[in-house]
Amino acid sequence: MTLLHKLGVLICMLFALSAIPALAQTDNEVNFQAPFAFYAGDVAMPAGSYTLTSDDSTKVLFINSEDGSHAALVEYELVDLDTLPSDTEITFNKYGDTDFLEGITVKGEESRMRILTSGAERDAAKAAAIQAHSLSAKSGR
Repeated sequence: MTLLHKLGVLICMLFALSAIPALAQTDNEVNFQAPFAFYAGDVAMPAGSYTLTSDDSTKVLFINSEDGSHAALVEYELVDLDTLPSDTEITFNKYGDTDFLEGITVKGEESRMRILTSGAERDAAKAAAIQAHSLSAKSGR
């Protein structure tokens, strides 16, 4: 690795780490219990309790386990809904035995957050058919 490349990687990591506290201070929190392991982007997350914190200005979602041992940042896009949802739900795409976080729908919101497809999910989609499913969640707003 060249010095310039190392410096670029270090700067990117510092920006990502500095964004985590800013995301944690927003009011856009959703809490859920995952009874199964799943991927958030390319990061493997074990079964457990999670808090999702979104930042609509950067379109980044911070996923943090209740005990703080696992965390991930994923990008999302907002997708307009035809009707306002009556419940908050976390949606997953399942390929074979592997689940991927797909999106978040928040009760009363006009749009949902759709997680951008990761490389790991694209690879899983080549090997197995997709099966969508959801979990109920609680909005912290």
